Amino acid sequence: MKRKIYSLIVAFAMVFATSCGDLDLLDSPNEVTASTADPSWVLNNVQLAYAGMFEGISNTGAQLTRILSQPNVNYQNAYNATALNGVWSTSYATILSDIKFIETELNTPERPIPRHVAIAKVIKAMVLMHLVDHLGDVPYSKALNPADFFPTVDSAADVYKVALDELVAARAAFAIPTAALPTDLYFNNNLTRWQRLVNTLELKYYLNTKLVNSGSAARIAALVAEDNLLKEGDDFVFRYGTSQTNPDSRAPKFGQYGGGGGAYQSTFYMFHLTEAKGFDDPRVRYYLYRQVTKNPTDPDKLRCLGEIAPGHYLAGGFPFCLPDFSPTGRGYWGRDHLNNEGIPPDGFERTMYGLYPAGGRFDDNSASPVNSPLLGAGGAGLQPIMLSAYVDFMVAEAIQTLGVPGDAKARVASGIRKHMNFVRAFSTASSQGAIVTAFQPNNIFNSLVDSYIAAVNTEWDAAPANRKMNLIAREYWLSLFGNGVESYNLHRRTGQPDKMQPGLAVDPGLFPRSFLYPTDFVVTNKNAPPQKANLGQRVFWDTNPEGNGWIN
Repeated sequence: MKRKIYSLIVAFAMVFATSCGDLDLLDSPNEVTASTADPSWVLNNVQLAYAGMFEGISNTGAQLTRILSQPNVNYQNAYNATALNGVWSTSYATILSDIKFIETELNTPERPIPRHVAIAKVIKAMVLMHLVDHLGDVPYSKALNPADFFPTVDSAADVYKVALDELVAARAAFAIPTAALPTDLYFNNNLTRWQRLVNTLELKYYLNTKLVNSGSAARIAALVAEDNLLKEGDDFVFRYGTSQTNPDSRAPKFGQYGGGGGAYQSTFYMFHLTEAKGFDDPRVRYYLYRQVTKNPTDPDKLRCLGEIAPGHYLAGGFPFCLPDFSPTGRGYWGRDHLNNEGIPPDGFERTMYGLYPAGGRFDDNSASPVNSPLLGAGGAGLQPIMLSAYVDFMVAEAIQTLGVPGDAKARVASGIRKHMNFVRAFSTASSQGAIVTAFQPNNIFNSLVDSYIAAVNTEWDAAPANRKMNLIAREYWLSLFGNGVESYNLHRRTGQPDKMQPGLAVDPGLFPRSFLYPTDFVVTNKNAPPQKANLGQRVFWDTNPEGNGWIN
């Protein structure tokens, strides 16, 4: 494992020099040391690197949970041992190394920086949870020792507990008064919001571990009763800019604008946004931008037009090829799950990312190609890492599955409304705001939201007890556009929403309950554990049934 500390802004290096004869051991004037480093610059790198890491694992989870199309024929091809190399390197060589540098070298009695440390610890906790959620047992206790190039792994449960301990330590560090404030790219040094995020991440910890932790219900109930979780306006997001170069500050998902192509949207997700309930989800015009408003008719551009749905699709009643495979279809054009066919000339016709969260175009039926990087909000999107709306869905799950006191139905309705309001507020505050409000005035949008929630409430009342969790999960899933991290955890934790669109192949292989160890780890580290036999190995908190019979 490489041991290095570096920054996008300045390079930080541990300087190891050897003496030669009577030469003095000197610090290079070109290197930044603990005495010369600006803690805020180091923390900036941590914050930026975390946003990049989150983007990578979020896309992976979104593909697995059908929020995005997965462009491979089976899971083994899609998620081989190189899949998480970038996540691994960013986590250890950048984020965790820089955080250790902040904690042990830059935070000194002579120059205390408790706010820097507190923010770093929150990000450290999130990174450790992400690593465990995706890989299971990972190095930690020996991972950042520059004298040990071959660290062994710690148990996943132990690393997860370290993450919880870091949250507790962060809570204490935030309480220390200080005038040394960092450049806070997330909450602009709003202490209340950071404290609420810490509590919300603790809620996430106990919800993820509910199957293996008998104390989860009581702790979640206490957190809910304290009522100091993320509230509207506290949303933990990373916001992007519009600069195209030096550096490119735009949202990664905006990259398809100008060149055409990019990620295919998921037929199944679009079906749930447009057809499944018999009316459109109010967010669909914000999530997605249609370059055409009629279904394609040319099989050379959409091959499945000339094909019959696979037998297992027909038997299960799954949408195939298009969300609405009819002459009245409105141009929502993506791909089915695990479709690895070639790329036809459809780059300026397929459905693209919209205004939220990619910073693209709002769909006002203009139906014009996204052939310029100046279109829409110019890439001024965001990473929805942890929103206040998510809190309601997590609490609803705890009420429904753990018996935590509360009203799950009301929580679902609250989560839907908060998320729709968040999407709307982000969009109207963007450079597309005038277009949004001209096409869809506030009263129209609010009416659509009210009608949507009323329909979900009616469905809740009619649903048997054993189907209410599926409804919670489905509405949470529909609110997780841009966040595949939480959808992946939700799906493994609950098996919901169920009846997901299967892969086009009858047998796509084992659904990844965790990922293979990265080659950057197993090839270079003699103490790495044996590579996993397959993708079906569950992480410690996932004690649900093995195999694809329960999850797919």
